[in-house]
Amino acid sequence: MTSDQVFTGVGLIAVLAVGSQVLAARLRLPGIILLLPAGFVAGALTDDVHPDLLVGTAFSPLVSLAVAVILYDAGLELDVRRLTGGARRTVVRLIWIGTLLTWPIAAVVAAPLLDISAKAAAMLGVILIVSGPTVVGPLLSFVRPGEGLRRILVWEGSLIDGVGGVLGALVFAALESGHRVTLAAAVLQTLGSAGVGLAGGALGAAVLWLLLRHLGLGETLGTTAQLAVVIGVAAGCNVLRDDAGLIAAIVMGVAMATLPGLDLPVRRPFFETLVSLTIGVLFVSISATVTPASLRHVVLPALGLTAVLVLVARPLVAALSTLGGDQSRGERAFLGWMAPRGIVAASTASTFSATLVQKGVGGADRILPATFVVIVATVLVYGLTAVPVARRLGVTGSTRSRPLLVGGDPWVTDLGRALHGLGLDVLMWAGEPEERTRITEAGLELAPGELLATAAGEGAELEGITSVLLLTGEDDFNALAATLLRSESGPEVYRLVERGEGRGVVAPFMSGEALFAPGLSGHALAGRHRSGETIQVRPAELALEPDHDLLFTVDRTGRLWPATTRPGTGQRPDGHTVSLGPAR
Repeated sequence: MTSDQVFTGVGLIAVLAVGSQVLAARLRLPGIILLLPAGFVAGALTDDVHPDLLVGTAFSPLVSLAVAVILYDAGLELDVRRLTGGARRTVVRLIWIGTLLTWPIAAVVAAPLLDISAKAAAMLGVILIVSGPTVVGPLLSFVRPGEGLRRILVWEGSLIDGVGGVLGALVFAALESGHRVTLAAAVLQTLGSAGVGLAGGALGAAVLWLLLRHLGLGETLGTTAQLAVVIGVAAGCNVLRDDAGLIAAIVMGVAMATLPGLDLPVRRPFFETLVSLTIGVLFVSISATVTPASLRHVVLPALGLTAVLVLVARPLVAALSTLGGDQSRGERAFLGWMAPRGIVAASTASTFSATLVQKGVGGADRILPATFVVIVATVLVYGLTAVPVARRLGVTGSTRSRPLLVGGDPWVTDLGRALHGLGLDVLMWAGEPEERTRITEAGLELAPGELLATAAGEGAELEGITSVLLLTGEDDFNALAATLLRSESGPEVYRLVERGEGRGVVAPFMSGEALFAPGLSGHALAGRHRSGETIQVRPAELALEPDHDLLFTVDRTGRLWPATTRPGTGQRPDGHTVSLGPAR
């Protein structure tokens, strides 16, 4: 390719990757629904968007390393301390039962439907056992199921990717060599790959611990150090065992999320942007390699295969995995109706199918287009039906607001009790031990772990947080935390107004709306509460006393409306008001 073609191809991939996600966000659709067709159309209409021509043989290794970064980011949201009891047992079962059942079912059905050899069917079957956080997370954000159900699906989607990647590499190696592999040899190879991934992940986590804990790297260097270690460890593991780097990446992410006393300096906006761009580029690039001719005789058989996976394999796996569990009947049924395929399936098919075609494996040329159809079909099926199915099964989370109150002053605890009394599922976080004790003694739920892990990204999704209220007496902390926590897809973030002009290093220079009336800083609120004023709740139709300040309105649907420095906010005609003023 000429340099002009390379520039055109790279530029077009980047534009399609971002443009498709922007349009999907506007239409409230999972990004993958538009990314795959965009790449397919671009590949069909132009010769420039072809990754094999743009980067040559480096395409497959680059895809593997990019997926490792995505899985590390997903692992950062998986705190092992939050996966306990029945949820942990169910996740483990979904992974091993799902692997043992989905693989043979997909392979047996694919062989006659797609008219491919047993070897190609075995490869396709192992590719289709994976799900993935890149598609499960966005779908769950629309459904908003209960916390336990959400946690199970997110953990399964993240962990099954590493398992599927390793098994796919083992099957590929066996097919490429042409030698018959015994069950004992396959088990040993699987354990060997898992061992390499676990060892590499543990080594990477130890290196990151030393870099971040003892060298005191800041936000910028801390983030780049994590990227370098993840890519380096994943590459090293892949050299020893194909796709063992995926397991290493997940292990590093989970370790960083779980290790106590580690303040992880991640530039979340940068990391989220990088992962989002990487996902878009991968989906567009991979789908561009699927030609219209390759789909001509594959679409209908692949749709039949999808029907078997959706209607037979997944419900059977969910039923067996939840036997004796503490999930309700509706939760069991919903687990059987949520298994979309994502980036790991696409990357594995793209990586292995071309080589198998060159080796003369019958039907290997249909692996990638069939995977493409299954990904699109499963995302469409689950994306269009997940919300009504969840409602029918009664597993959607409460429509009431779930605010996270950050701060442990007595007035904040009283505010939490007042909101809880109005039916809101209040969650609280505080840094000082005496504040945390005060919160638990008040009977309010205390968020575990670090603030950023709870209030940002998938941590907020797992907890079902709808808004973050920064109510500490430290103005600079509130301002900086608001900046870090605000994101396009995250919960609403509010902070208190600063104490006064010139007070604080950062707060006076931060823009944006602040909570409550002008002058109601954390210091002022705490002082008024100490002087005897109280948090009071009354019907919204009753006018506030002149010496009361409106803090919130909770409407009849349970939605929280904060009063801010902008006049007229927080006022609703129905529900109840929450105010601060002298006790009557």
